[in-house]
Amino acid sequence: MSESKPLPFRARAIGPEELKALAHPLRMAMYDYLSEHGSATASQLGRRLGESSGQTSYHLRQLEKHGFVEDDPAHERGRDRWWRAVGYSVDGRDMLRDPRTAEAANALLQGVVAERAQVLSRWMLTGDTPEWEAAALNDRTTADLTLEELQEVVVAVQEIIDGTVKHAKERRAAGDTEGRRRVRIYFDALPLPLDENA
Repeated sequence: MSESKPLPFRARAIGPEELKALAHPLRMAMYDYLSEHGSATASQLGRRLGESSGQTSYHLRQLEKHGFVEDDPAHERGRDRWWRAVGYSVDGRDMLRDPRTAEAANALLQGVVAERAQVLSRWMLTGDTPEWEAAALNDRTTADLTLEELQEVVVAVQEIIDGTVKHAKERRAAGDTEGRRRVRIYFDALPLPLDENA
């Protein structure tokens, strides 16, 4: 039987303390907003989420303490502090099995699923320009694969995503901003439950 290999492109893995810090409804909403919009101040987050800037400031500091947000270097640090999201990965299965982290892991993973459904539904219902719609994709494929073949697909797609995103960030940092907008890429590759009747 083959062993599962760690994926080479995972973002910083979070542990139980970071998980508990993030698994707060307002913090998850703030993180999602920053992920979708790029960066914001505490006041902007407060207006967007219907909270006081004092509340959002406090929760941003907690997110910073645990490595989920950082200062956005694209904005000079003046009176208003601009924040951006920092990527992370979580081994949800292990954390769901651990009684110390199960509740927080469940809240986080349910939030991730709900956020994904909300973003996809909004995109499906509102549409976009014909050019952006033609470039977008919503698809699924089901196949009989070995563990090695699944790992090969995951690594190949992740290499493409990571390489493209890295080059896009470099070009943006060099001033190439024409025609650029925030894009969300979802990629799931998972085994389906075993068919007990087979």
